[in-house]
Amino acid sequence: QVKLVESGGDLVPAGGSLRLSCAASGMTFHLKVMAWYHQAPGKGRDLVAFVDTHGNANYEEYLNDRFRISRDNAKNMVYLEMSDLKPEDTGVYYCNSFSRGYPWGQGTQVTVSS
Repeated sequence: QVKLVESGGDLVPAGGSLRLSCAASGMTFHLKVMAWYHQAPGKGRDLVAFVDTHGNANYEEYLNDRFRISRDNAKNMVYLEMSDLKPEDTGVYYCNSFSRGYPWGQGTQVTVSS
């Protein structure tokens, strides 16, 4: 049974930084392209970044190099390092495969105050 558990969210001031973590289990993790998604209040769940099985990363253009996604295949973990946070980054962050093929975890709340 696949399980995704996100953590690391917090309330931070604008310009602050956070590191989100996602622990994955029940899948052949090292074979999966993994991604982080952002759900702003009242909005849908949007792709933020994804990392392929070799660690190559891709980001949504609006991020302007503020976020960095990485993975540790030995630990079945995906990370999202967030810097220069803005109020519009507020929301719940989820990890999943790039194809969104697994049951969603509970997410982790990021709140950026202005």
